[in-house]
Amino acid sequence: MKPKNLSINHVCFFFGLVLLLASVGISTVILLITGNMIAILCVVGFGLFVFGFGVFFVIIVRKKLVLFSEQLCELLDGMISGKEKLPEGRQSEEGLFYKIHYRLSRLYEVMQENWNRIAKEREDLQELISDISHQVKTPIANLKMINNTLLEQEVPEWKQREFLTAQSGQLDKLDFLMQTMIKTSRLETGVISLEQREQSIYETLAAALGGIFLNAEKKKIDVQVNCLEGLLVSHDRKWTTEALFNILDNAVKYTPAGGNIRVSVECWEMYVKIDITDNGIGISEEHQGTIFKRFYREDTVHDVEGIGIGLYLAREIISLQGGYIVVSSKPGKGSTFSVRLLRK
Repeated sequence: MKPKNLSINHVCFFFGLVLLLASVGISTVILLITGNMIAILCVVGFGLFVFGFGVFFVIIVRKKLVLFSEQLCELLDGMISGKEKLPEGRQSEEGLFYKIHYRLSRLYEVMQENWNRIAKEREDLQELISDISHQVKTPIANLKMINNTLLEQEVPEWKQREFLTAQSGQLDKLDFLMQTMIKTSRLETGVISLEQREQSIYETLAAALGGIFLNAEKKKIDVQVNCLEGLLVSHDRKWTTEALFNILDNAVKYTPAGGNIRVSVECWEMYVKIDITDNGIGISEEHQGTIFKRFYREDTVHDVEGIGIGLYLAREIISLQGGYIVVSSKPGKGSTFSVRLLRK
């Protein structure tokens, strides 16, 4: 029998047999040398004592090993079955099982965190796919309709130009949607990391304002800015410009012609506060907590161009830099989006 195949019972039996043979051998030698039966009895008695003590020791160790293996199997079964709470150890803190139980429990907690994170990522991915599918469905349907009309019907040249202009608009919408989704996914997955450094918030704000002045002029919206040129804030210029532009763009979209937008920057002890205030349609209180959700748009603004992802992207960018956005608004009286950037 190979040593690795020996069970505990076989080891115990082998140990007892060796002890018994050793006692018989020693007794025989003493008898041959001395012929003294008292000495032989002493050796036999000592052998029996050692044998009994060995049996007792083996029984105790065997019970401990059986208890240890049962608890270890119970613990591993709990891990395999995915129980939220594993069975507690029934031994003292100095015991071997307690040490193994503690480390396995910590390992299981780490594994559960990874499982939960993977499940959350899968859920977010499913939601993202559903959102993209919903958003691209309308422009693709419009493009198919225009294309089929041009292919199957005789259309005057002036009408063809109208169709092609409409087709270009739908393609621009798809391109904008794809670009925005790429930005969002890169931020969420950490593919793009924000590089914060001390730089002028005035220049960042100017870059964001440059993107909305043309549309503001078309609607004759008065834009006023109050910001110190030398104010330095730790931020990522490219992505902070994107966040501020999204808020300003919404302000232009939902402010009526001839309205006004005010941008003011204040330096606080821990934050720099950038307030963007308009006198547009405003936001009802029950919707102020949901406007930052991805693809969320109120029913009352569906006639305004947009896909409802700008504010979501703005909040993600500001949050990743340790800041946050506060909204104050009343329907019909405009809104104030207050961006707080952490000073470092």
